[in-house]
Amino acid sequence: MGMALLKAISNKEFDEERGTLRVFPVTAKLTREERETITAFAKARSVARGQWIRDVLLAEIERASQHPDIGLAEILGVRLLLVNVLRPLAAGQRVSPETFDKLLDEISRAKHDLAAKVTAERRR
Repeated sequence: MGMALLKAISNKEFDEERGTLRVFPVTAKLTREERETITAFAKARSVARGQWIRDVLLAEIERASQHPDIGLAEILGVRLLLVNVLRPLAAGQRVSPETFDKLLDEISRAKHDLAAKVTAERRR
């Protein structure tokens, strides 16, 4: 009896292997001019149009994950400011101008880190 030329693999193994291959197309509708522009741009960089598009998409996802939404950071900054100012006021305490300025500086430094954490938690 001859030796099998192809190794039999289970459906699970096939699905796992297929998941690592680039077999899932993603499409976008472009005008002719847009397609030509993208093609020329990729060709000038000596890369196939599809590879360039893939690289750009993945780089944008990476960039966005490293730099969370500025709007989210600002909203979180306002929330931090409100919580940290209104709580003492509600308790009948006074917030001095120096304390307020120090709080603004701390929030300016912390809001982007907090936005990054919120964004990372959303992705899980």
